[in-house]
Amino acid sequence: MTTNEMQLEYLEINPKHSPKHSIIWMHGLGADANDFVPMVEELRLPDELALRFVFPNAPVMPITINNGYEMRAWYDITGGNLQDRIDHAGIQKSVLVVRALIQQELDRGLPAESIMLGGFSQGAVMALTVGLCYPERLGGIIALSGYLPLLDDVLRQAPAANKQIPIFLGHGTEDSLVPHRLSQVVYESLQAAGYSASMHSYAMPHTVCAEEIGDIRQWLERIL
Repeated sequence: MTTNEMQLEYLEINPKHSPKHSIIWMHGLGADANDFVPMVEELRLPDELALRFVFPNAPVMPITINNGYEMRAWYDITGGNLQDRIDHAGIQKSVLVVRALIQQELDRGLPAESIMLGGFSQGAVMALTVGLCYPERLGGIIALSGYLPLLDDVLRQAPAANKQIPIFLGHGTEDSLVPHRLSQVVYESLQAAGYSASMHSYAMPHTVCAEEIGDIRQWLERIL
């Protein structure tokens, strides 16, 4: 499938009943829309939640840190220091793509507060960047093994409408690709700014574990 406006490919998994909620889930660098499809079954959510999952494919682009090798990415990574030489233009371009997917869910009849954003690594960056700055209150944000390269800009631009949005931050303490401290900085900044964020740490590298999936399940059941 594609969105009409941005021609972004995506996979979609619908619930047994008419969707009451949806979550747009962004994959990490070099992965694709299939990466987190198994999570739908692993979450074992009750049928009555009627949650639709939308898994978009990021555009294919050359990645500087990988010697210009082309892969799916939401923005370029220029070096090992993720906070150095940030690809502002690439992030903003992907923000428009994710917003187009939100608009598609709105056009299908779901209110903004029933639409959530989630993602892993680069996908978590997009979920936080789009979710915090969206002009209407969304249903929630799940950011796994991520960070927020434009933290100050995002918090400065974030409208009051999303001040109470539930935010789940999950990260491995042994993550060597995206250090755990980067999520901790996001959490502390959100807390200081008055957001409803929760931080969940796991003894794992740059991945997702069963305990984290279980915590996401409980979080989703609670907010939905």
